[in-house]
Amino acid sequence: MIKLILASNSPRRKAIFTNMGLDYTIIPSEYDEKLDSNEFSYEKIEDIATQKCLDVVRRVDKDSLVFAADTVVVLHNKILGKPHTKENAYTMLKELSGETHMVVTSICAINTKTNRAVTLSTTSYVRFTEWTDEMINHYIDTYNPLDKAGSYGIQELPPNYIDKFEGSFENIVGLCSESVKTVLNRLDYPIQ
Repeated sequence: MIKLILASNSPRRKAIFTNMGLDYTIIPSEYDEKLDSNEFSYEKIEDIATQKCLDVVRRVDKDSLVFAADTVVVLHNKILGKPHTKENAYTMLKELSGETHMVVTSICAINTKTNRAVTLSTTSYVRFTEWTDEMINHYIDTYNPLDKAGSYGIQELPPNYIDKFEGSFENIVGLCSESVKTVLNRLDYPIQ
């Protein structure tokens, strides 16, 4: 039986794989995700997911299916990555306040036995309410925005912080189970 490998240490992605009942091993990618610019394109995010996947493929045996993903928050065609400081997080959240932004998760999976690869991107939309400085500071002080694209995790936002969202909620969290099923099915990986 082919081994399923998740190339991520993300607690959110692990939870989604576990909730789907998948039997998997974690081997985190060591690929450096630095972007040459913050201008958004699907090709750019799919390339990052592919590079993460290839990094792990090089380190596993030939009976594996390696699964990698990258999630970005996009506002006005500009990628908002993970903040490096609380000040950086404050600036991002201030920009997102009252605005609609995209959350894009690109997946790349490679079957090392057949050398087949599949990439797939899923897009959701989130509109924040108008956040006061107090709301922004409360969020930064209460949660850890530094490990999250766009400085936030939708699953931990208080209800009055979100106006609405469209598309997959799981995708906004970091990985859509329907997309996972689609990719695994395309690579003939048995899944319920």
